[in-house]
Amino acid sequence: MHTSFAHLIDAARDSFCSGTLYVVATPIGNLADISARALASFEAADVVCAEDTRVTGQLLSAYGIRAKRLVSLREHNERGMAEQVARWLSEGQIVVQVSDAGTPAVSDPGARLVEAVRAAGHPVRRCPAPAP
Repeated sequence: MHTSFAHLIDAARDSFCSGTLYVVATPIGNLADISARALASFEAADVVCAEDTRVTGQLLSAYGIRAKRLVSLREHNERGMAEQVARWLSEGQIVVQVSDAGTPAVSDPGARLVEAVRAAGHPVRRCPAPAP
C-alpha cells in the first residue's frame, strides 16, 4: 500500500467509536474505488458482518487486511445476527456491516440489523463509497 494512502487510513482509524455499528459501502465493480475511511473501518472493527464472507474476504485480502472476526449476515440469519450484534455493541465492540457491492441494507440484507441496533439504543454511522 502506498505510504501516503496508509497515512490516510491511520488518520481515519482514530475516528471510530466503540459500541457503534458502521454501515460501510463497498466498491461496485472496481476494488480501487474504496475509500481510505472504509479500509480503516475494516482495520478498526472487532466484527465485520458480510453478505458473503468470500466476497468480503477477497476485498480485505486485496488490501492486506485481516478481519478480527468475519461473520455472515444473510437474509436467513439476519434476525439472530441482529440480536448478536446488539450484544457485541453492548460489550463496546466496533461492528462493520458490508454487502457484496454498494451500500448495505439498500437491496440486500441489513435493514433489520440497522433497525434492531437503533432500537437497542446503539449508534449507527455510515461510511459512504465514492459514486461510480
